[in-house]
Order: sequence, then structure tokens, then C-alpha cells
Amino acid sequence: MAAMLRALVSRYTERFETAGVDSPRLSAEVLLAHAMGISRADLLKTLILEPETVLSPAVALKAESFAARREKGEPVAYITGVREFYGRDFIVTPATLIPRPDTETVVDAALDFARGGMPPEQQTFIDLGTGSGAIAVTLALELPAWRGLAVDISPDALGVAKRNAAALGAANLDFILCDYLGPALPRGPYGMITANPPYVSEEEYHAVSPEVRCFEPGTALVPPVPGADGLEHLVAILRMAEGLLVPGGLLLMEMGHTQGGALMDAAQAAPAWTDCRVIPDLAGLPRVFRALRG
Repeated sequence: MAAMLRALVSRYTERFETAGVDSPRLSAEVLLAHAMGISRADLLKTLILEPETVLSPAVALKAESFAARREKGEPVAYITGVREFYGRDFIVTPATLIPRPDTETVVDAALDFARGGMPPEQQTFIDLGTGSGAIAVTLALELPAWRGLAVDISPDALGVAKRNAAALGAANLDFILCDYLGPALPRGPYGMITANPPYVSEEEYHAVSPEVRCFEPGTALVPPVPGADGLEHLVAILRMAEGLLVPGGLLLMEMGHTQGGALMDAAQAAPAWTDCRVIPDLAGLPRVFRALRG
């Protein structure tokens, strides 16, 4: 039986709905486009202009293999191997978290600060727990006069970040494999620190989508301590950052939407921090903690 495009989109959408995966129609479109070697935009045009397009047996077989993986809950980004972030395609693997649009809030805040002017000798940043390198590579590309350092404890994740930097041309970015809470971390000082650390509590983790819990790296989501409340790494970075930033330097951390109050209290109890605030994400939820080193 011929594999016609419109019929396949409908068939895969129904299968994904039955399987209970997120965004069934979008998943069907993205995976079919990936199998065909075209963009989703081109696939949508083809659906309008040539909906009865017949896929070759090889492409149909590839699409079916993608669909079978999606039915089991595997995230689309891991199947395609890429995820868009800040207008660029980033390589992703199961060694890294999948970049989320909300994390772009960190980048926006960093760029607002950096473009406000820093002395050339202070135009340095460090990205803690870089994962795919989405934040670090984006900042390096958007701020070519700055020098960045991307840090991760996972050699596989750091390898992905290096691949993204090479593919996207971020030549002003260095990498180090280490525990950012350990003694091997280069002490700087830096003009800016960014971090998207594990901030999900153990209790919250059990309630997250199976697509996240079963496929994305748990150590990048939940602090690796028994009974984690999600604040462990955030508070530790806040304390450590006092000694890493230049006076007037900026700390930015992605956080859970209920954690802003605790971080504000911790920062306001330390005289090193000024202009502490919480920045909302695209949905209006508290998402990024921001503080200046006094």
C-alpha cells in the first residue's frame, strides 16, 4: 500500500494520541519531515499543495521507525537529534537535557546586562552545568567580544556542547570537565555567571511527564542528594558565586517557579548581593533568579 503523506500524518497523529504522548500532531509532522529530509515548514506546504505525495519505501520505513520510538514516549528531539534554541539548531542526545524555550529567559537577561557595558577585561562569563551548551554557545555567538567557559561534570554532555560550539562557530568559548561545586572549578573572576542547575525536588520528579522522567538525564534535573528539595545547587551556587564574580558582575540561575522567595531570602541575608530580583518566563511564571555582586 502506498504511503501517502496526508494519510501518514493522520495515522501517526492518531497513534500518538492513543499512546498519550505530548503534541501528537506536531510530533507526526516533525518526524515525517525529518524522515523526508525537509523542514516542517516545507512539509506543511507539501500537505497543502501535494497532499497525496507518496513516500519512497526507504523514507516510509524510516518514518515508521521514528513513529515507533515516539509511541514509546521518546522525545522528538532525541529522535531527530536536534532542538531549536534562540533561533539556532542544537545537537541533543540523551546525555543532555532538551533545551526549553523558558531557558531563553536566561539568555535575554544576560544579553541585556552585557550590552549595558562592561570593561573589556571583565567581559568573561562561565556557564555552570552547560549540558548541550545551549546557553553558553548562544552567549558566545551573541557576544563575540566576550570569552566564555562552559562547565559540566558529564564527559558525554560536554562532548555535545563542544560539537554545538564547533557546528555553530562559537570560537570564543572554552570547556572544562569538572564538578562546578568542587575545587577544580577555575575561580575567575568573571563578569557573569549563568546556570541551569538541577532544581527539581524528588517529590516533583515523580510527578513530571514520563517523557522527561524516563528519557532525560535525572541528574540534570534533581540534585543528587537524598530527599532533595531542589534548592541545594541553587543555594550552593549563590554562595560560591560571591567569590567568582567581579564587583558589579551578574549571577543568573534558572529555577523552579516556587523557589524565588527562598533564593531572595538567601541573597538578601548575604551583604555581597544587590539588585536581587526574579524574572518571569514566557508564560509569566517566576523562572530566573538575578543578582549583582556588590
